[in-house]
Amino acid sequence: MKKIVTLSIALLTGFSTYAGNEINSGDTAWMLMSTALVMMMTPAGLALFYSGLTQNKSVLNTIGMSFVSFCTGILAWVILGYSLAFAEGNAFIGGFDYFLLNGISPTDTNGAGIPKLLDVMFQGTFAAIAIAIVSGAIIERIKFSTWIIFSFFWVLVVYAPVCHWVWGSEGFLHGDLDFAGGTVIHVNAGVAGLVLSLLLGKRLHLDEERKPSSIKLMILGAALLWFGWHGFNGGSAYAANGIAASAILTTNVAACIGGLVWLIIEWKIVKKPTLIGVASGAVSGLVAITPAAGYVDVSGALAIGAIGSLVGYWGVVKFKSFTGHDDTLDAFGMHGLVGIAGAILTGVFATSSINPDGAGWIDGNPWQVLKQLNAVGATIVYSAIGTYVVFVIASKITGGARIHKKHELEGMDISYHGESQINIDKHNIDDL
Repeated sequence: MKKIVTLSIALLTGFSTYAGNEINSGDTAWMLMSTALVMMMTPAGLALFYSGLTQNKSVLNTIGMSFVSFCTGILAWVILGYSLAFAEGNAFIGGFDYFLLNGISPTDTNGAGIPKLLDVMFQGTFAAIAIAIVSGAIIERIKFSTWIIFSFFWVLVVYAPVCHWVWGSEGFLHGDLDFAGGTVIHVNAGVAGLVLSLLLGKRLHLDEERKPSSIKLMILGAALLWFGWHGFNGGSAYAANGIAASAILTTNVAACIGGLVWLIIEWKIVKKPTLIGVASGAVSGLVAITPAAGYVDVSGALAIGAIGSLVGYWGVVKFKSFTGHDDTLDAFGMHGLVGIAGAILTGVFATSSINPDGAGWIDGNPWQVLKQLNAVGATIVYSAIGTYVVFVIASKITGGARIHKKHELEGMDISYHGESQINIDKHNIDDL
């Protein structure tokens, strides 16, 4: 009889009870969906977005970089990354309690009514897309073997510690407002991309005209990223509640204003409104709103999306031209710089009227901006150093990270992978 009563209560309240742990069925269903949405962003959304922007001769290599990043990112995460990020440790790093997810059963919850194994997978999709973003900076000139080794260890050495600092209960940046990964993911990955682009050097014949392989695929990739961002930001509420709904709303508002702002700037300066521009603006708006999504209202989202698009345009068009570095697909311009802007602006526009856990300058808490700056600064320094160390090690293991000149000039797809998205002519067949 007691079991029947317990089951009835569980059904009425939306809870399922297992071995004394209460799992919220509704919130768990939302998190399952969010995890699937974020998973799609890497091997589908980002892969198409990046590959549409690269040259025909390296399209498959570009897709492969995102695809394999998901594989290495998830494996690194479940083997040790999750433990380093969320197990008990100290202010800088977690412990080894969850090595190979040791001791986590399907009945364990994360304290918010979500199965801990689902939390592992949801957070794992974040780790995977972070390292996939990095790949965009070095497309067309890095060995696939080097990338596989680098991506696996970057998640462990760079991503997991920063994740622990911000989202771990003991992390020294725990006061940073980062709802869904502005600092942890975008600043971290963008800085790593900049470091790698400098270490690898410029592509050969960079001054030659390079046409995108497919603007249609780029737009499709941007749309899939936008769609997946509903799980990225909305899922970070860890509940099917009003904050999740608000996060989804602000995410879309920022993306829309971001796309239009970039379009207008381009229309004004180069006299042509391009689809690459509007898609890039939308993605910039999405990046900028990521840390703020669950903390700001619509007016904050409009400001953050618009400023994020301005920063993205400046980073892609002006900053890269000024510094002369070769960030192939603008990982630093669209993720690093925009992520920095979004993180700082979160400290300005966060309001307790949306989320009681977040109060920024407009709520009379200007000190939050300093906390945001501290988190951004710590992430930049650590990501740069950690990325350098991991790259040097991966490069030594593979006998150098840069591909042979022949592969770079002929294109990675045929010359390096032996595959092509286009018809192979007789000359290429003889080279295989």
